[in-house]
Amino acid sequence: MVGLKFFYSMFLGTFATISKATSKTYNLSSEELANKNVQVLFKNQGICNGLLYYIIFFIMLYITIVELYGSIPSGNKPIVFKQAGLAILTIILLFVFH
Repeated sequence: MVGLKFFYSMFLGTFATISKATSKTYNLSSEELANKNVQVLFKNQGICNGLLYYIIFFIMLYITIVELYGSIPSGNKPIVFKQAGLAILTIILLFVFH
């Protein structure tokens, strides 16, 4: 859900800067959104949110790999799903909703 929030914020800030959705989400008038300075700030915020989305993905991937690495030598393979289950679920959801 956090990833979706960042992705949606990236979309609004980067691609839909002057849309009705952006106006409603950020409670700004279309005149304020038409201001070039505001657009630059929104695009910068959008890029940052998009980057955070990918950082979340790589952190979840790292957690999954570490848990795989730790579980294989121990012979307790099901522990991966106990310890990395949320990270795996997050990766799946990032792909589904991306």
